[in-house]
Amino acid sequence: MVNIVDSRRRLLTTAGLAGTSLLMGFRAPSLALAAESRKKPGEEKEIGAVEDLMREHGVLRRALLVYIETVPRLRVGQSNLPLEPIARTAKLFRSFGEDYHERKLEEAHIFPVVKRAGGTAAAYVEVLKAQHDRGREVTDYILTVAGKGSIGTGDAEPLARAFESFVLMYQNHTAREDTIVFPAWKDALSERQLREMGDKFEDIEHRTFGKDGFDDAVTQIGEIEQALGLADISQFTAPPPPKA
Repeated sequence: MVNIVDSRRRLLTTAGLAGTSLLMGFRAPSLALAAESRKKPGEEKEIGAVEDLMREHGVLRRALLVYIETVPRLRVGQSNLPLEPIARTAKLFRSFGEDYHERKLEEAHIFPVVKRAGGTAAAYVEVLKAQHDRGREVTDYILTVAGKGSIGTGDAEPLARAFESFVLMYQNHTAREDTIVFPAWKDALSERQLREMGDKFEDIEHRTFGKDGFDDAVTQIGEIEQALGLADISQFTAPPPPKA
C-alpha cells in the first residue's frame, strides 16, 4: 500500500513539474518580448523614416496655424500685433521646413524614388516641387514684411491673403504627401533600405542642426505659440453644432 501511495506521489510530482515547465515554455517568449519592448532609462526608441517625416510635418502644420490665426488680427487692424513671433515662425519654416525637410529629405531622397517607381504618386512629384518653390517665395515675402518693424495699412491685407493662400496650399500639399507619396516611397523600398534611410535622415538632421533638430523645432514653435496666446489648445475646441 505504501508503495502505491509513493508511486502516486511521484507521478503527481512529475506531472506537476512537467506542467510547470510546459507553462514556462509558453510564457518565456512573451516575457522576453515584454522585456525587449520595455524602454530602458535613457534609451530612445527608434524612429522610422516615415514617422520622422510625418512628425516634421506636424511642426510645419503648427507654423501654418500661427499664420492663419494671425489673419483676423491683420484684418481688424491690430496695430500692436507682435511681428517678432511671425518673423520667428517664417525663419523656422525656412530652416526646418524648406532648407532641411524639403530640400535635404523630400527633394533629394523621396521624390526621385517615387518618380522612378511610377504610378499614381509619381504624377504628384513635379507639382509638389513647384509648390516648394512657391512656398519659398512666400516665405521671402513674409520675412520682408515682418522685418519692417510694424505692419502698415498697405501691408496688412496683402499679408493676410498671402497667409491664407500659403496655408491652403500646404494643407493640401502635406495631406497628399502623408497619404499618397510617403506610402508609395515606403512601398518602393525594402525593409533594409527603409532602415538605412531612417539612419541617413538622422545623420542629415544632426549634420544640419548639430543636435536634434526636431526637438529644437518643437521647442521653438511652442515658444511662438505662447507669445501669441495660442498655446492653450482648448481655445480651438469647436462649439456645439446648431440644432438641426
